[in-house]
Amino acid sequence: MFAVLKTGGKQYRVQSGDVLRVEKLAATAGETVQFNDVLMVGSTVGAPLVDDAAVQAEVLDQIKGVKTINFVKRRRKHSSKRTKGHRQQLTVLRITEILETGAGASGVKAAVGAGSVAGVAAAAEAAPAPKKAKAAPKAKAAAEAPAKEAPAAEASAGADDLKKLSGVGPALEKKLLAAGVTSFAQIASWTEADIAEFDEKLSFKGRIEREGWVEQAKAIVAEG
Repeated sequence: MFAVLKTGGKQYRVQSGDVLRVEKLAATAGETVQFNDVLMVGSTVGAPLVDDAAVQAEVLDQIKGVKTINFVKRRRKHSSKRTKGHRQQLTVLRITEILETGAGASGVKAAVGAGSVAGVAAAAEAAPAPKKAKAAPKAKAAAEAPAKEAPAAEASAGADDLKKLSGVGPALEKKLLAAGVTSFAQIASWTEADIAEFDEKLSFKGRIEREGWVEQAKAIVAEG
């Protein structure tokens, strides 16, 4: 017995065991699908479809068809030409059963085109859930910034104005406060070991001795 089914805008005359290629369906290899748009079964002709008839098929593979070349050339004052290739996506099927009746009770998944609304919805349901995006580095840094700046703000609350030292601006003062240096008395008491430690720790590159911060701090303390 043969049947005529419709899919992808085309009609196919099939019988059990036939292997055919149709426009891509929303299905995976190994699945069984059912075509419900049957125009004819044996000697029964539909008007336009045969009621409750169906054709069932097993999906063998998803492939691409032969490449076709479309060449367009326009002979005008501003001539142009374009070459475009295309490979149609196809589904390979093997017809397994032709049902004259009982299509509604078969329980087999209906064959739908991959580009149809139903096919897109089925693909969306089958797709894995998207992973949660990681927090953007800038946003994360902005969230952490207040926590990092808090100790410096607390230290500057009762600190001396270290900008009185030669070569110390707001940036260097912030570095000193972050390192726990808040008063001229601390700087005045630095030993050579302390100077070397802070010079390396804060990357001052000899600035402490070059600018004479210790002597300046001692003079400021003596005046105060």
